[in-house]
Amino acid sequence: MLRPGLLLLGIDIGGTKIGFSVGDETGKIHRRLRRNTQLSGSAETDLRRIAEEARHLIGAAGARPGELAAVGASVPGPLDMDAGLVLNPPNLPSWDRAPIREVLAEELGCPVFLENDANAAALAEWRFGAGRGFSHLVYLTMSTGVGGGLILGGRVHRGVSAGAGEVGHMLVEWNGERCGCGLRGCLEAYIGGACWTRRLREVTPPSSRVAALAGGREKAGPEQVVEAAREGDEFALAEMERFNNYLAQALVNLTFALAPEVFVLGTIAVAAGEALCFAPVRERVAAYTWPSLSRELRIVPAALGNQLADYAGLSVAIDGLRVGV
Repeated sequence: MLRPGLLLLGIDIGGTKIGFSVGDETGKIHRRLRRNTQLSGSAETDLRRIAEEARHLIGAAGARPGELAAVGASVPGPLDMDAGLVLNPPNLPSWDRAPIREVLAEELGCPVFLENDANAAALAEWRFGAGRGFSHLVYLTMSTGVGGGLILGGRVHRGVSAGAGEVGHMLVEWNGERCGCGLRGCLEAYIGGACWTRRLREVTPPSSRVAALAGGREKAGPEQVVEAAREGDEFALAEMERFNNYLAQALVNLTFALAPEVFVLGTIAVAAGEALCFAPVRERVAAYTWPSLSRELRIVPAALGNQLADYAGLSVAIDGLRVGV
């Protein structure tokens, strides 16, 4: 049961950074810490170090570990939610069947709730960011890959084997470009940062503004496409058109499948902004969905930005206490 004033710990574990936040259900952050991810080769050793750092942070917030109501951990998938294990995520190569729930609960003496990082981000935006006030939300992030999280009826929707929300692997082209997952035609192969970067380094004209901004097409990436498109570069505008078309196609399919109230879009879409991304995507989605589904549908930028690491784990702890997962 969630009660006002409870002290909560959020941990956001990524392949390059680990973030800690001590806060409460209102979103007030009492203390925070971020550090580079440094793997020892033993998941249990890494987890006990994380717990020790958490204890120091709790003390710095003027509390004792025994006063902690819950821990929420945002971690890369795949996960075994029932067993509380992290199952060999690509960016944490020594964490095969890492017993994160067991170790952190033993070390910190309170319930530990887990969520994959995309679902945790969806929870954070729903509770503290652009999704506040909605019951049916779809969150998409387009950074290295394409991740997604679903909040349906005010609850995280995980599906079978916690596999729901893998929006990046929706099929958008039969036998299309190869995705990092090994399949072809996935959405991620067209709008994920890593795949788009590979494409740009093959097709960017040497004379384009994109190549000039990058210092050569072999260094081109989405950031230079956005900047050059703002300047009116023809190639960059065509690439943004391609990005928007595939993104809109995914949103149309998700609208018919899930009928959400709001799509919250992060990373590349946020960087591109209203004129280059959000306005054209809204137009396409409205043109290809029924008015009964799209009339009130909102497509908005994620709001938390660099604060996402502070709120992701914290939101998992709040949700765990709220619904008991």
